[in-house]
Amino acid sequence: MNVKFSCPVCGQELELQGKTYRCINNHCFDKAKQGYVNLLQSQKSSKKRHGDDSLMVKARQDFLEKGYYNNLCAELVKAVSRNAVKDTVLIDLGCGECWYTAQIYKKLVQDGKNPAVFGIDISKQAIIYGAKRCRELNLAVASTADIPMADESCDIVVCVFAPYAESEVLRVLKRGGCFIKVFPLENHLMGLKKAIYDRPYKNEVNEETPEYFEKKDFVRISNVIHLENNEDIINLFKMTPYYYKTGRDDQMKSQILQSLETETEFGIVTYKKL
Repeated sequence: MNVKFSCPVCGQELELQGKTYRCINNHCFDKAKQGYVNLLQSQKSSKKRHGDDSLMVKARQDFLEKGYYNNLCAELVKAVSRNAVKDTVLIDLGCGECWYTAQIYKKLVQDGKNPAVFGIDISKQAIIYGAKRCRELNLAVASTADIPMADESCDIVVCVFAPYAESEVLRVLKRGGCFIKVFPLENHLMGLKKAIYDRPYKNEVNEETPEYFEKKDFVRISNVIHLENNEDIINLFKMTPYYYKTGRDDQMKSQILQSLETETEFGIVTYKKL
């Protein structure tokens, strides 16, 4: 097994030479001291900052480390394990600080699958956290809309809450490979919404099977979590897209909450590429 990242400029395989990733066309990308490589083509975007900043990443990491989403992580790891083959090549799209990715890698190693696990995220700050969490992961700052992997190079593609390009998932997956997606269901975090908004709304859920895939499995995970301090409540709010779309007055409501009970409701769907 010798799968590598691909050059974001020309698509050729990247070889690590010393501290530099280089393709046959001599496009070069330096390896950071933390162990990741930045393959994001920033000139394609007018944004100066890409993805989550360090405060957002830390809020998510602090919340996840408390164990509130351990049931989700356990079921995701099971879904991957059920579909992994020997020498599995897996990529996690929008891997963030690799809280899920590291657990997936650990389980595949325990199962004797000899995995090559890759992770990409548009946020450099998130990737830095991920590289510290698990040195064995192959990590890159990159866009999920332009995955730096060769055609049909992956056995499994994982995506937890992150945006992705369906055409790119289809391109990098081998025939018969699996796309495992985690997404919020209708009532996810309804208790938090009721505490913040005058008119809380349910999440919209798209359960259509993508073209060229068949649905192989679906797992629904429902739970109620109890948050007993304001720090955890704020961290939960900040790791959702709701926070950054909410006006200041509603944001301030979260500052005074000292306890919260809220539903969590996730879907894990596994698609097989036809």
